[in-house]
Amino acid sequence: MRLSLGVRTTQTTITKCCWEILTGSTPGRVKVFEIGITMAAATASTFGLGRPQATGVTPSSAVNFQVEDPNDVLAAGVVRSALAWGTDPTVPLTYFRRVSLPATVGTGVIWTFPQGLVIPVSSSIIVWNISAVGVADMYAVVEV
Repeated sequence: MRLSLGVRTTQTTITKCCWEILTGSTPGRVKVFEIGITMAAATASTFGLGRPQATGVTPSSAVNFQVEDPNDVLAAGVVRSALAWGTDPTVPLTYFRRVSLPATVGTGVIWTFPQGLVIPVSSSIIVWNISAVGVADMYAVVEV
């Protein structure tokens, strides 16, 4: 079943996580097929996508991904999104993707994963602020 979610980031500090996609303990792993980033502020920005060394703890106001087919039913907490935490996720050791965007509102990137980038059960992937960044609109399309 396909799910998706769009968010506006709030964390613009260098070397901090600006978005985390979290999986629950059921029904299993999640595959990410697409992630898009579009600049909402005129700030040159460098982002990286990777697995954190440690997931965020006590995400505040975590939001569930939305099913794309209204006939599908999915329990809350299976795939969530977080923009803030009690304890932030830690920096990835390596990145699947990196992008440097100019200080132009509306510029962006779409990262695709034709076979699906797997997020294991009770784990996450994050978008990391490699440099000082501006506010951005981001979205992801995943499959459970």
